[in-house]
Amino acid sequence: MVVCVCNAIREKDLRAAVRSGSDRPNDVYARLGRKPKCGQCLSFARNIISAGPATA
Repeated sequence: MVVCVCNAIREKDLRAAVRSGSDRPNDVYARLGRKPKCGQCLSFARNIISAGPATA
């Protein structure tokens, strides 16, 4: 599933960043070499991050 349309970040990419130690949306985006743009995805990203690094 696509989490961030602006940056083409998929849920599995976000979860992989969380497994690598990122625990905030800005950390996740930085780890993926991107920055939040419109911000619409941040609440969804926070929910995924708070759920933990489940396998994707």
